[in-house]
Amino acid sequence: MLKGADNCNKPISMVNPENIIDSFHSASPANQELITTLFNPNSDQKIYLLGQNEQSKALCDRIEISGIVNDFEKDKLYWNGKVIISSSEIPIGSIVINCSTSISPISAAKNLTKLKHITVLAFSDLIKLKEHKSLIPEFVLEARKDLCDHTEKYEHIFSILSDKESKAVFNKLLSFRLTADANYMQGFHVRPHEQYFEPFIGKLIDASFVDCGGYDGDTTEEFISRYPKYSKVYLFEPSSTNMLRAKERLKDKKNIDFIPLGVSDTSGTLSFEADLGSACSVSTEGAVSIEVTTLDDYTDEELSFIKMDLEGWEQNALSGARRHIKNDRPIMAIAVYHTISDFWKIPNLILEINPGYKLYLRHYTEGWSETVMYFVPE
Repeated sequence: MLKGADNCNKPISMVNPENIIDSFHSASPANQELITTLFNPNSDQKIYLLGQNEQSKALCDRIEISGIVNDFEKDKLYWNGKVIISSSEIPIGSIVINCSTSISPISAAKNLTKLKHITVLAFSDLIKLKEHKSLIPEFVLEARKDLCDHTEKYEHIFSILSDKESKAVFNKLLSFRLTADANYMQGFHVRPHEQYFEPFIGKLIDASFVDCGGYDGDTTEEFISRYPKYSKVYLFEPSSTNMLRAKERLKDKKNIDFIPLGVSDTSGTLSFEADLGSACSVSTEGAVSIEVTTLDDYTDEELSFIKMDLEGWEQNALSGARRHIKNDRPIMAIAVYHTISDFWKIPNLILEINPGYKLYLRHYTEGWSETVMYFVPE
């Protein structure tokens, strides 16, 4: 549970996006003078970045970077032309900019502040300043535009969320996505083993589980450990590498259909990015062609629980499961983090097919990734 989400009976209102943005940019960063020196081309200051992402690349193009901090990289020596070092190798007196936004920005900041010989800056502090607005991440720009264009749609979804924790999660996530300020994410933790399996989905017995985006079988393994009296699992995974790992992982488990297909709104052939690990996805520019099916085409059996994390393809896959959603009323755990508009487009789609659902929202990292919306039959 998000700490403090249900501590009082006061009604929760959705955050005002304009107020969040105005407040963010009107607050001067604590290290404003130091930030200014970062962009001085004549400075000899050693500057390092933690994080290998869009934010890091943008800074590499703007200022002279000495290297990239990564305590987990064992194979590569360089990233984006910059040397990779561990945190223990950061020279005394260096500045480290925490560019982490996806998984663990809070933990990253805490680990850096344990190093007393360096100065740590948050990437969000840089973009508070008007002169550096060109560095604002794409996920922030996307959120600002969509929340401005469709405020009433977000307000509607917020209003029908079924518990206070869902509403608190909703507000914190919107605030973070509007600013990239990890202070809004206090109270969240990285907890992958709890993802998709919350107490409010109930005790599943003799349930059929559909794992759309089965990756290496980790979610199916967790499902089986929690609900050992299941009846069947349908594991869809178009990546042959991932599927081999899933079969090995689950080789001792019963009643699993390993289905080497993608899931979409029509059966056929699509392009696929196959070598991205858990981020493998359907893509218009993918190098690999894969066969896809729909849940409605694949089986007429009643489905109890559908999980989807399809790297942005969830709406297509849900459209291909209309009959099951309408007739079977399965519990659903659907990833809604790949694009901010999924926060309202996915529930609108599902409730248009079958309005008889209660909605919950939970989040499983300290950054923008791994948000799941749950649909529980009333």
